[in-house]
Formats: sequence, C-alpha cells, structure tokens
Amino acid sequence: MKLEELRQAAHELPLKPGVYFMRDKTGDIIYVGKAKLLRNRVSSYFRESGHDDPKTRTLVSRIDRFDIIVCASEFDALVTESTFIKQHKPRYNILLKDSKGYPYARLDLAGAKYPRFEVVGKPLDDGALYLGPYYSRHTLFDAINVVNQVLRLPLCSSFGRKVCLNFHIKLCDGWCTGNPDVSEYKARMKQAVAILDGHSGDVSREIENEMFDAAENLRFERAAQLRDRLRALGTLAKKQLPAPGMKADTDAFAFYRGEAKSAFAVLCYSAQNSSSGAKLLGKDYDVFPPPQEEDGEALSHLLREYYIQRGVCPKTILLPFELPDCEEIARLFRETFGHAVDLIVPKKGEKLELIRLARDNAYEEVLRATTTVERANKTLEWLRDNLKLSVIPNRIEAFDISHTAGNEVVGGMVVFKNARPLKRDYRRFKIKTVEGNDDYHSMREVLQRRLAHLNTEPEQSEAEDKWERPDLILVDGGGTLASMARELTDIPVFGMVKDNRHRTRALVSPDNDEIGIAARPDVFGFIGKVQEETHRYAVDYHRLLRSKSIEKSELDAIPGIGKARREALYKHFKSLKAIEAATIDELKAVVPKGAAETVWKHFHPEDTA
Repeated sequence: MKLEELRQAAHELPLKPGVYFMRDKTGDIIYVGKAKLLRNRVSSYFRESGHDDPKTRTLVSRIDRFDIIVCASEFDALVTESTFIKQHKPRYNILLKDSKGYPYARLDLAGAKYPRFEVVGKPLDDGALYLGPYYSRHTLFDAINVVNQVLRLPLCSSFGRKVCLNFHIKLCDGWCTGNPDVSEYKARMKQAVAILDGHSGDVSREIENEMFDAAENLRFERAAQLRDRLRALGTLAKKQLPAPGMKADTDAFAFYRGEAKSAFAVLCYSAQNSSSGAKLLGKDYDVFPPPQEEDGEALSHLLREYYIQRGVCPKTILLPFELPDCEEIARLFRETFGHAVDLIVPKKGEKLELIRLARDNAYEEVLRATTTVERANKTLEWLRDNLKLSVIPNRIEAFDISHTAGNEVVGGMVVFKNARPLKRDYRRFKIKTVEGNDDYHSMREVLQRRLAHLNTEPEQSEAEDKWERPDLILVDGGGTLASMARELTDIPVFGMVKDNRHRTRALVSPDNDEIGIAARPDVFGFIGKVQEETHRYAVDYHRLLRSKSIEKSELDAIPGIGKARREALYKHFKSLKAIEAATIDELKAVVPKGAAETVWKHFHPEDTA
C-alpha cells in the first residue's frame, strides 16, 4: 500500500483497544504493538507531517500493510501483544536474550575422578549434588572462580590434558600432575561446597585444626601452606558471596536509551537475614538497539518480557517513571506468579537512590557496548537530519580567525573525518588583503583561498594541488558569517554560536535560524571539540607569528644587523633567548667579529659600562 492508502485504512479502524501487526512487502510481521484506541495509535504512524525520529521513519518506510485484533480490554491487549511478540519475534520490537532462569551449581562428586562445578539452569535426578538456586549467573560464576582460587582448585579449561600456567604462578596445585592425590582433591571440593553453601566458618576451623596438627608433627611446609589458605579464606569471608536459596524482595529496574544502543539494568535486593537493610544479591542487564517506542512503552515491554521469560518476580519493582499500563502489568504479574507485585515510582529517599544507581548501571553497559565508531555515526546522522543535509557529513571543515588588536591576523582550518581530527589536512592562512580588526573580511579571504583549491574539473591532473571537498563547513561566528560563506559556495555552511562560557551552544544557519545542540550530549560534545580545536589551532599560529615578530623587531634595533645576519642567527640559535645567552665566541661562529660584539653588547649593557 502507498502511504496515503495506509493512512486512510488507519482512519477506518475502530476506537477500541487491541493489537496491531505491521507487515512488510513479503508479509512478515516486523512490529507488534498494543493500543488503547486502535484508530488513534495506528494513525499516528502515517501522519502527513512525518516523523523526526529516524528509527520510526525507517519502520514506517517498510510497512506495506497492517492487521489488527480487537480486544475486550486494555489488559487483554497487553497479554495478546506479549504473546505475539514472543511468537513472531518482530525485528523492530525489543527482543531480549533468552533467560535461563535461576542458576544452580552442579557437582558430580561420585561419578567423576576430578569433579568440577558446572552452572546449570535446573537440577536433574542424576545423583549429582546441586547448590541453589542462586539469583544471578554472573555472581555464581564469580563466586565459583573465587572459591577455586582460595582452595587452589583447577581454573583452566584444559584440565586433565596438560599442566597450565596457573600451576606455575601458584594459582593451582597442579592436580594434572597427580600430586596431590585424588583424595585430597575431593576433600577440598567438599570444602568448596561448604563455602558456597554459606559455611565458610566451619571450613576455616577445619583448616586451622589441620594446620596445628601439621605443626605439632613438624610438617612445617604443610603447616605454612594451610596458613596461607586460611588467610585467603579469611579475606574471602569478608566478601558477600551469594547464598543459595536467597530470593529478591525488591528489584530496581531502570532503562537507558543511547543513540547507538540502549539497555536496561536490574539491581536485585533482599532483606532476608539482613539486619542492616536490603542486601544486593546481583545485577542483570541486557543491551539492544534503541527501541521504536517511546520510553514508557519500551519500559512496559521490557518489564513484561524480562519477568515472564525468567519465570519469577519479586514482591516490589521500583521504576524510574510512571507507565501508561501500570495497572494492567501488575494484574498480569499477579495472575502469572500467584502473588501481588507492587510497581512503585519512588520520589525521594533510599529507593530513589536505588533507581538512580540502576540507571547508572544501564548507562555504563551502553557505554561499554557502544563502539567509538557507532557513537560517531549516530552523531553525524543527527547532524545530517537536523541540519537538513543531503549526505552524512563525513568530512567537516571548521574555520576561525585570530589576532591581537588587528595585528598578525591569521586564519585556521581544521578537518574532522568521520568525527575524528584529520591533522594532515589542517591548514593555516596569514591574512594578506585585510588590514586591522575585521573578522568578517578576514574570514571571507580565508574561505576564498580555501575554496580555490576545490577541483571540480575531471580533466585536472592529480599532481595539481587539490583538497578534498567537505560535506559541511563550520565558521566560528553567527549567522552573518554563515550568510557570507553561503555566497561563496554551495557547500552547506553553519556558524558556531557560543554561550557565556565560550562553549558552542548552537549552530546557526545562513538565514540566522538556530539549531540547539545542548539537549544532545554527544552532538554538544562533538561540536564543542571542533570549536575548541579550531580556536586552538588559529591561536597557536597567531602566537607563533607574534613571537617571531617581537623577536625580529628586537634584532632589528641592533645597528649592523640586517636581514641576512638576522636570519643566520635565528637559523643557528633557533630563538631570541638562545641568542641572548650566547657568548661572543659563539656569536663569532655565525656572524663577523664586529657584528658579534655589537649583538653581545646589546643584550649585556651592564657588562660594558
């Protein structure tokens, strides 16, 4: 269907709750959503004004037709939506990784010669020992590794095939060598089970008794080994190892939307057996592409998919903001898990801090999962869309003017390629045609000289001086400079407008329309970096010329020192300070004796009086 036909079909839908299915040209379902009023919700996709969000534009461009299911209530729509998302896994819905539920630690003490811990999803009737359930797979894996290190049990994946590095750096006792023997190995595994089961105190007493026995029998080497193990166990006892069977009473559930990726994070707390408030049991999270939905809808999807897929739910879930279907979700959880679930949006106090901490964790996971290239691409895409460019601005050139009261006026050009500085293409311009403090005409000269290097003639030789054509030009200044620049080229030009802290707060078009960037941290940071680099480069060149000018004027004041001798002195000594510090003999090596004495006397008048 064409967009107009889709719009007309949406306007004919009923004003009733239901579920809608967006299909592409092949008939595949690419998005499933629920609606309180089907006509209003589906029509919003095909509005004449279009969508600012590029993700929504992409989804709409792929919709060929849609289907609906009318439901009896909003709750029925919510349940139906969840069912069909799970069944069809549409590419534009949030799809989390499959959860394996609560993990268990499995140990086959009877069937294996050197039994090792495994992390499994559920216990089986196979004669093995199972510890659990634990709240988090991540924390269980970490706990097993720590206990293995303390008891110097195998950590490697090559166990039984060769002696690995862990043995040589004393992280493992080298069970692959057969020394110590199997009985010692199984004794330590039983200690590992006791520690993971929350009985590290019993193990400490057992090791302590064995240590004293070894010392009494003059087995001092053995006693020293046990002493070291006891110390390591004492350090381990201070850590919060996950206890089997503990369940979370409260989850802090937060969502962070990044430009390239998004994530949710769940911090799981339990007040069981804790006299000092809630105890953090673990953290869970998932990273995925930014969702099509608004944040409220996205969080609603995440909550339902996460807990129903996991199969368990705490009594309280803390949320960062109100959800449009909060009552329906609470009812769904109550019917699914057999107990009431409170969905709370804290406004202050400790619970609000838990939500902020969960959001910080979601943000950090997005940051870790998003590559520098992905972040740069999203920034450049935003510039393309909001500056209404025809292409992504992969090459950006920025210009600034620097001078002191109209003296030594220079221009600087910096280049960013794929959002990274391309220093080999930086250029410096010494103003030739403008006198005094005139930034407008100085910028005009710089742009004219730069644009003269554009090569649009295909027959021009590659050996001739050609600079790559930029996709976007930024000038340090407002709409007046941008308007002037537009007269010189058809390349898009925008000005960089600063705030009272000398940071670029907005971009301004040649028509003096401002495009705010403060609400987009990635764009704000990138444009600020461009502005700072442009300013630094121009100022550095101005200071260099000003310094040389001051130094040359100092030598010009010395009788008998003309251009040739001045240049010879600078070529040899490199700076005015070095010339001033030189002895007469050192000066004679560069200029004639009389000139050398004159220069030395100029800088040391007190020694010639």
